[in-house]
Amino acid sequence: MTGRMTDHLISHIGIAVADLDEAIARFRLLTGRDPDHIAEVADQKVKVAMFAGNAEGASRIELVAPVSQDSPVDGFLNKKGEGLHHLCIYVDDLEATLKRLKAGGVRLIDESPRIGAEGNRIAFVHPTSTNGVLIELEEKPK
Repeated sequence: MTGRMTDHLISHIGIAVADLDEAIARFRLLTGRDPDHIAEVADQKVKVAMFAGNAEGASRIELVAPVSQDSPVDGFLNKKGEGLHHLCIYVDDLEATLKRLKAGGVRLIDESPRIGAEGNRIAFVHPTSTNGVLIELEEKPK
């Protein structure tokens, strides 16, 4: 199947937080480690901290905080509060996956890839098409 999932299904679980520094301290205490990557994603108006999962870069925790009031994550926090924001799934070929999903009637937020916090190509699928969960697709680096 074109645009299939990779061997490692889950890239990361995104958690919306109001205060990134406070959340980093909490997850540092929980995990016993520092975040592996902290970055601001200007086009999404967020700053993220990534805590590593396994050695292959899967099963990570991403803390996501808004950097402005017009950030979609700020709207999420105002509506739902802190908590699970999205689930990110690895795919081999993001463009093929997006075409397949669109052809299947899936509602996409991003119809073409954009660059995510770690420099990989990503796209979001609308939660109305995925049982109420915001899904991020991430093209696994080759």
